[in-house]
Amino acid sequence: MPWTLSAFADEAGDSTDEQLQALAEGGLKLIDPRNVDGHNIAGLPLDHAEQVARRYEAAGIRVNMFGSPIGKIDIADDVQTDLDKLEHLGKLKQIFGCDGVRMFSYFNKAGAPRDQWRDQALDNLRRLRDKAGQLGLVLYHENESDIFGDHSDHVLEIAELRDGKTFRLIYDFANYIRTGEAGWDTWQKLRDQTDYFHFKDQKKTGEHTPMGEGDTDARRILEDAAKAGWEGGCTLEPHLKFSKAVLATHASGTGSQALADLNEKQLMQVAIERAKAVLDGLSIAYT
Repeated sequence: MPWTLSAFADEAGDSTDEQLQALAEGGLKLIDPRNVDGHNIAGLPLDHAEQVARRYEAAGIRVNMFGSPIGKIDIADDVQTDLDKLEHLGKLKQIFGCDGVRMFSYFNKAGAPRDQWRDQALDNLRRLRDKAGQLGLVLYHENESDIFGDHSDHVLEIAELRDGKTFRLIYDFANYIRTGEAGWDTWQKLRDQTDYFHFKDQKKTGEHTPMGEGDTDARRILEDAAKAGWEGGCTLEPHLKFSKAVLATHASGTGSQALADLNEKQLMQVAIERAKAVLDGLSIAYT
């Protein structure tokens, strides 16, 4: 089966109009909605969601995965906040026809002992997984700087929750190099645990680059995945410019220095073109 290619189109603009235009220009048919017309997807009002869903349908765009912020709070915070967000996404599932939810694994701002951090984070994730099962949703954990699941060894512990039904793992290239890990070595640990890719590339200096132009071993990893018969999806999260949408993620590093003269809309097209070029160059079929 071909892979799929989607995008966090809010990196091209805040409005649904701007996001749909970016997808049309780039020839993409999938979107991971994260910020929509000034609303985070986890709080998107249902009446507005229905309007957006009609816009997507008219444009031939399908929702691939909800780009939620679930799990991007502290282990000391009440997990009920995230359970409530998940409940809302269950309602959005009925509107958009999407069951995938991107999520994270909790900060530790007070510096609690690692075992305490792990135990609380995993307990929260289990509760979310159980709730997702009730709602017919599928959680996709993204490795992210400074949450429990930032290093590959921690992600391997989280992988014990992976059940092929309601809990899966995303491999974000740039976020691993951000923690000081070597791309290929990290992939060797996680190749059998990876269900999804986030296309974000970065140099060791922290500068984000188009896909395949950083120091994450992205091309080599994708080639290895394809040769092994891996099947799944990829979402563009380029961070080539620290736009409003990117800043809202509390991103680290910098935008692309080489492409600094381009605006957000232009950079999204560069990101799409370069990502497609990487996949085409590796003879990886995608839709």
